[in-house]
Amino acid sequence: MTESLSQRDIVLRVSDLRQYQYCPRVVFYQYVLPVESRPTYKMEKGKATQQIIERLEARRKLKKYGLQKGTRRFNTWMTSENLGLSGKVDMLIETQDRVYPVDFKFTRGRPYKNHVYQLAGYSLILEDIQSKPVTQGFVYLILQEDVVVFDMKEKIKEECRALLEEIRGMIQEERFPEPPSSRAKCTDCEYQNYCRDVW
Repeated sequence: MTESLSQRDIVLRVSDLRQYQYCPRVVFYQYVLPVESRPTYKMEKGKATQQIIERLEARRKLKKYGLQKGTRRFNTWMTSENLGLSGKVDMLIETQDRVYPVDFKFTRGRPYKNHVYQLAGYSLILEDIQSKPVTQGFVYLILQEDVVVFDMKEKIKEECRALLEEIRGMIQEERFPEPPSSRAKCTDCEYQNYCRDVW
């Protein structure tokens, strides 16, 4: 990282919001100290299962999402130059006056706050590039075949913007963050070999 690099020059991915909330060291390793990671079982299984879900979703009605009608788009890459943020959303549902991001998750139980920030990141991009309000986002829980609805209120979007600046500050200053308080998060991490203070 060069000293002349300003925060404005740091383009982030939506997945960085989720990763930073889960463990900020993951983002540090990706941007400041790039090292080779190993895909985890959950990551590989999630990719394979997502392809099956996409085929099924294309034929299903939108009742599960509380919508009467809309158009689905899968694996849509989006970029906002204004936000310095990009990402590939698993699915978009578009209606005449709204757009809804959908994230597929290979996990049990309800989504965590880091998943909500990921949806908020997609929402910010969509509002910027499509000029349509994003009032809700969905997490599709693959293992339970269930949908969790999240209201994309202005508060969570503001928190998301603040988090983006916090991440950029860490990258610019090359600050090595503390590990997460819960070591359970570390057991299946693709970067666990590099955290010698934890292991």
